Amino acid sequence: MPPPRRQRPAWLLPALAAALVVLVAAGGVGAYLVYGNPSGASSPPPVAKSGTSSGPAAGGAAGPDVCAMLSKDEVDRLVPDATVTTRSRDGDYTVDFTCNWTNQRISFGEFWRSREIDVRIEQHKGDGAKTGRAMAQNSYEIDLRGGKYGETAKPSLESGDKEYVSPAKDVQGVGDGAFAQYTWRRNGDLLWYSFGKAYARVGDMTIEVKFQAGQQRKDAQILSSDGTQSINEDNAIREVSGLVANFAKGVAAWQAQHPDVLAKAEPSPSPSTLSPSARPTPSPTVLAAFPAECTAVTEPATRLVPEPATRARGTEAGDDKQTECRWLNRELSGGAGIKKIRSALITTHRFANRAGAADEPAAKGYYVSEYGGDKNAANSTIGAITWGKVTDVAGLGDQAYQQFVQTRQGEVSASSGSVLVRKGAMVIRVDYSGHQRPEDTATNSPKVKLMAEKEAMDGALTLAKAYLAAVAQQPAGG
Repeated sequence: MPPPRRQRPAWLLPALAAALVVLVAAGGVGAYLVYGNPSGASSPPPVAKSGTSSGPAAGGAAGPDVCAMLSKDEVDRLVPDATVTTRSRDGDYTVDFTCNWTNQRISFGEFWRSREIDVRIEQHKGDGAKTGRAMAQNSYEIDLRGGKYGETAKPSLESGDKEYVSPAKDVQGVGDGAFAQYTWRRNGDLLWYSFGKAYARVGDMTIEVKFQAGQQRKDAQILSSDGTQSINEDNAIREVSGLVANFAKGVAAWQAQHPDVLAKAEPSPSPSTLSPSARPTPSPTVLAAFPAECTAVTEPATRLVPEPATRARGTEAGDDKQTECRWLNRELSGGAGIKKIRSALITTHRFANRAGAADEPAAKGYYVSEYGGDKNAANSTIGAITWGKVTDVAGLGDQAYQQFVQTRQGEVSASSGSVLVRKGAMVIRVDYSGHQRPEDTATNSPKVKLMAEKEAMDGALTLAKAYLAAVAQQPAGG
């Protein structure tokens, strides 16, 4: 998968400010997805559940470790790089143990995926003449009746809202009883999501499992369900049925080790969260010589940046091999009493799969991610950064667009014309930026005059065309 978007050098232009990205559909994958607009039933009316008021911890055995019941391989398959949260508490009628695995931003080609598993295990306490087992059976039957009610209930929906609830399906061979159900919902233009739920009883314990999955194109309009796809019924029922069977086995194993024992909740009410380990950020290495394709564009680059200081760097980040060529002059004369800065930067991403072959889908995914981020920021201002419109560029590579950005923060105020081009398994970004100011004035002074949009955009496009032509002349793999 392509790496996350990286920050621009301070001497060129600060990175895109953290763009607001709201994933409105929980994660999902290819064959999992449903595209249609089913209609149907609603959720059942609220049903009273057993109380959860706080009380002293009871019992003498540590409760079941819900998070440990799911293997690492299964977690990685369903919710890669998950943040894991676990919690337990002792209530008046149940002792509760929960675990949640979530990742709301999984990069997969041209899509952002979102995945979540949520599990709740309750051990029911006896109430008078009723045993904990009887109380658990009563709770399970309430859930089952609620599920069957949802099959046929006709909700009152707002215009544009749709909902479908599948029939409750028995899950055979799991505990003392289990069923699964699918829900699909669409709320206007903002929310579109679906999930599977399963319920089971094992002795005096009940289990509730939810699996939600969906995906949205990276270039989708922010705060919309545009391009959203969510898990379909067959896959949701299959996955959640397998999950509830897995947790039922874990509960049964705990009960076999601790027969007729009331589990003990952790003393602290605070949830414990384990985030995935951060991947190390690769450090760029200064190259001993300019890449051949960068040398080939010396003439157009030095027309934009006369008498430049040059630098070339290389970085490898997973399947993305990057090279960066820079031309910079911070001391240009702009006439009597005027100083200018001009900078040109070409960053090339070459994507390859594990076998070393060119990976065009990975390049497409990276391009769409960049395009989506820039498009959602277009025609807006956040703090001291203003983003212009995103304009597609026809006839340049396989896909291309350009954008003008102005910034007045950091150590150098500047404006920049940027062009992003995809050609096969390669993505190229060309940035041309600069400003002018009175001599002896700070580079971030209010007196700085940013480079004009036409100069910035024309320069970036000219250099992008020259570079793409130079790359085409290089030997394969160069």
